[in-house]
Amino acid sequence: MSRADDAAAAEQALAALSARVLEDYLRDEPVRATEAGDHRYDAAWPDVTEEGEAARRRVIERALSELQAVPRDRLGVQSRVDAAMIENQLRSWRFAIDELREAAWNPMVYTGLIGDGLDPLITRSFAPLEERLRSLGGRLAGVPAIVAAAKKRLKAPPRIHTETAIAQNQGLIALCKGDLPALFASAPAQKAELDAAARAAAAALEDFQAFLEKDLLPRSDGDFRLGRARFEQKLRFTLDDADIDADGVVRSARELLARTHAEMLETSRELWPTLFAGQPFPKVEARDEKMAAIRKVLDALAADHPTNATIVKESERLLAEATDFVRKHDLVRLPEEPCRVIEMPEYRRGVAVAYCDASGPLEAKQETFFAIAPTPKDWPEARVASFYREYNRSMLADLTVHEAMPGHFLQLMHNNRFPSKIRAVFSSGPFVEGWAVYTEWLMARHGFGGAKVRMQRQKMVLRLSANAILDHGVHAGAMDEKEALALMTKEAFQEEGEAVGKWRRARLTSAQLTTYFHGFAEMMRLRAEHEARPGFSERAYHDRLLSHGSPSVRHLKALLAQ
Repeated sequence: MSRADDAAAAEQALAALSARVLEDYLRDEPVRATEAGDHRYDAAWPDVTEEGEAARRRVIERALSELQAVPRDRLGVQSRVDAAMIENQLRSWRFAIDELREAAWNPMVYTGLIGDGLDPLITRSFAPLEERLRSLGGRLAGVPAIVAAAKKRLKAPPRIHTETAIAQNQGLIALCKGDLPALFASAPAQKAELDAAARAAAAALEDFQAFLEKDLLPRSDGDFRLGRARFEQKLRFTLDDADIDADGVVRSARELLARTHAEMLETSRELWPTLFAGQPFPKVEARDEKMAAIRKVLDALAADHPTNATIVKESERLLAEATDFVRKHDLVRLPEEPCRVIEMPEYRRGVAVAYCDASGPLEAKQETFFAIAPTPKDWPEARVASFYREYNRSMLADLTVHEAMPGHFLQLMHNNRFPSKIRAVFSSGPFVEGWAVYTEWLMARHGFGGAKVRMQRQKMVLRLSANAILDHGVHAGAMDEKEALALMTKEAFQEEGEAVGKWRRARLTSAQLTTYFHGFAEMMRLRAEHEARPGFSERAYHDRLLSHGSPSVRHLKALLAQ
């Protein structure tokens, strides 16, 4: 057989394996299939029992064995990237089953799954309402089985995870007892059956609520820290880089923190005459003096903020302005698909203030939601004030860039056009987050929102640096709340409410907080390398960068060299 024949055979073998891996994943993880846009399994749930998990592991092992038989040296560049990403994904899943074992200690696995499984059938319009409601009925009917598995498997969670699950489960109960019956009125032929399924789901969730509050919470004495060994291993899978030095990431993050302090001092000097007319810029020789000047400027910007009543409308306006700005400066190809700003549902709150919920790459009808979370109704006035000082109008503009335009929304619409569905479905977190943070830099560089938004963008760089330090400190070290809050409030200038929320998020998640820093650092390194070449075109570079789906950032150099 000739070398060309060998290459063709290798490509065919990988294509067949890729199709099987994707098909197995969509079948075994029906909620993720719905999110990806494959609606064959919209009425089903994954098997979350121990037996179901064991069966999934056997499928993963078989796929890994078959992948090892594919000769990588006979594959083209694009296929080699796909093969590497498939292997990383398979090994990551196996690690999650064998080492992390979250289904045995994290009740949010179950509340998150139920919320994720119900939400797209309610909020999206990929199919006629009657069809989506039939699938919703099937999922509602399956809720009691998920609750039963959760009660059987959960042992000794960290208290913070149980407390968060309790709040999320309350939102699920309210959904089943309040919001859904009103929705069912739109489908009178199915109403009786759907009402019965919703009542059964609500009863199961109320039973789960009692279990969480009375049984699980008193014995929730588990450690929220992964420990160094598991954290480093998870970080390598999350970043898709087996050679990543976790300690080196922290050193680089601290260096970026210091460089950004210097940049913010210069931006503060630029903003000072506008914010403090007639007052001379203060003496800034000592470090404390420099930090005080930056803080005073940030405090002035924080005073101009939205409210719970206006934050969604203001986000809509900012999205329109950012879209016009990208078009005017010809920064990157704009998507044709729409993006709608919505208020984040109660049952999806508790981790982040905003998210971009884009249609999956397999979805025929593309639609994207930029979800914003106003403050919870039970927050005291002081905490609400702190929240909106953090998410002031200039920061909201930067957040809109990150989550929507030209950040996540735009990138994910490009991603969904990429022919490799494996790469699109198993998208790289560092690439996705790295692009979004990079666009904050890009828009500020071109003047979006002026120096005020640039100042907030620089503050966000402090945040992503602190995120990486916090992630490592919590899960690979012994960072406590006092140390974490000092890092965020003093070094990254975060408001107390934001810092308290991030301390919570750092304990609830692991490795994900580092993706922002790692992805941004790689994006900036790659930009500098290409910008130095003759004939560099910003628009052409961005379109080309986004034309490869969402690959692991370590593969970008090879992909762009084609």
